[in-house]
Amino acid sequence: MTDPVRSVAFHALRAVSEDDAYVNLVLPAMLDEHHIEGRDAAFATELVHGTLRRRGTYDAVIDHVASKGIGSVDAPVLDALRLGTHQLLSMRVPPHAAVSTTVDVVRREIGHKPVHFANALLRKIGQKDLDGWLAIVTAGLEGHAARAVRTSHPLWVVEALHEALGGHGAQIDKLLAADNVPPRVTLVARPGLSTPESLPGTPGKLSPYARVLDEGGDPGEIAEVRDGRAGVQDEGSQLVAIALADAMLDGQDSRWLDLCAGPGGKAALLGALAAQHGATLVANEVQEHRAELVRHGVRRLRNVDVTVFDGREGPWDAGSFDRVLVDAPCTGLGALRRRPESRWRRSPGDLDDLVPLQQALLTRALELVRPGGVVAYATCSPHVRETRGVVDAVTSGRDDVVVESSHQWWPHVDGTDAMFCALLRRR
Repeated sequence: MTDPVRSVAFHALRAVSEDDAYVNLVLPAMLDEHHIEGRDAAFATELVHGTLRRRGTYDAVIDHVASKGIGSVDAPVLDALRLGTHQLLSMRVPPHAAVSTTVDVVRREIGHKPVHFANALLRKIGQKDLDGWLAIVTAGLEGHAARAVRTSHPLWVVEALHEALGGHGAQIDKLLAADNVPPRVTLVARPGLSTPESLPGTPGKLSPYARVLDEGGDPGEIAEVRDGRAGVQDEGSQLVAIALADAMLDGQDSRWLDLCAGPGGKAALLGALAAQHGATLVANEVQEHRAELVRHGVRRLRNVDVTVFDGREGPWDAGSFDRVLVDAPCTGLGALRRRPESRWRRSPGDLDDLVPLQQALLTRALELVRPGGVVAYATCSPHVRETRGVVDAVTSGRDDVVVESSHQWWPHVDGTDAMFCALLRRR
């Protein structure tokens, strides 16, 4: 390959588009396979992640420039054009290099037939900067429709986030902007296994166990992370485990449950916190391959038992746990800055399947916790249907459950993923 970095970027984007691959998994594997490191790896990462984040804006530009519209462009060519457009409009790549290297990728990876088309289209795009194109592609649009194109979010996501923010216009603009800023790597020191002071970086803003790597770098090179004494975990995720562990509890406090534990970040912190209380943790996951990730994450903790069951039907006795975490499967709209492809994969229809599942899992958790015990219901989504809507639906008409608190963290306010957590107590 004459330009292995851009070729890897192209294949990573194709895997995400065609195979529903996760960019945080497929790209590092490709970089390792082709021995791409250092600045080249950083360039490829920005190229792929940035293209995915800004895809909505770039598609609007490509649709405007293509004489027959974006629908006439074959999928592999479109992915190459997106990569070229990102270099032209959002990276410090000289225009001639952005065009020529992208055309080379088209020629080498797709074939000669679309070369002339790609070259001509990219040259047109390179005639204006991003602001110039935004003025063109948002002309005649107002409100959320303009925001969706300008900030590269699906319109339904913009509307849902605006509702979750209580309809505050200034806040939605800040949130959408924050979604397009790559998050810094945040570490967690698992209590009893390591301390924050033993880790590189600066102290976190909200979690006492957090350290933030301001300079980036590979967390896998940190000894504490390699051997499971620490991990990579957003502060919002840390705060959910801390909230459950810190909740006041009368009587016994020896048996905890993480009902939906995969991939294991919260389970590892919760297990470490449980050990501080002299408690054991059952970390349950419905899928075996994700349960294996949980086992790896908690491998240093002797008080954690990993099980594989559908959380709605597990073999546990009613009232047999003191604390229960329900980190429910959700749309992931709170982690769009971290998982840029998610915004293009989700649809409003997904909620019709997820919300009943979330309600069933929370209902089951309330059956499994003892009277006086506490349940934490969490989602990495601020969508009202997945957060307050689920809690209200499950607790409505019940006099044996009280909602003690609920909190929503935000990227633009707290620097975390948009994580929701409600604490519920059985009377």
